[in-house]
Amino acid sequence: MRIGELAAKTGVSVRALRYYEEQHLLVAERSASGQRHYPEDAVERVWLIQQLYAAGLASKSMADLMPCVVTGEVTPELLRRLGGERDRIESRIGELVKARDKLDLIIDLAAEAAHAGRPCPR
Repeated sequence: MRIGELAAKTGVSVRALRYYEEQHLLVAERSASGQRHYPEDAVERVWLIQQLYAAGLASKSMADLMPCVVTGEVTPELLRRLGGERDRIESRIGELVKARDKLDLIIDLAAEAAHAGRPCPR
């Protein structure tokens, strides 16, 4: 599929797809005229890239793990690094859960105050 079609299927800009290719996260074959052509599994790859970016992984970390995703190739160093990334994400999830719980408490207190016709407690 061409780059515009991949962009449409994934909701990612053409510019971002070019960046992913520059970072060795995504591979395209070139036609004789130089147009990019992506395999069908590029859609799944782009979604994975988006998820990993959202989780805070750097493009370098993603580039290192792509051989594992594509071919199953893995090294002890890669496993160590991926474990570290997972631990960082797990820690961030814990922080987000605490923030959500505090926000829920504030919402509950504000709703009670609004229902009782008094100002929100500080």
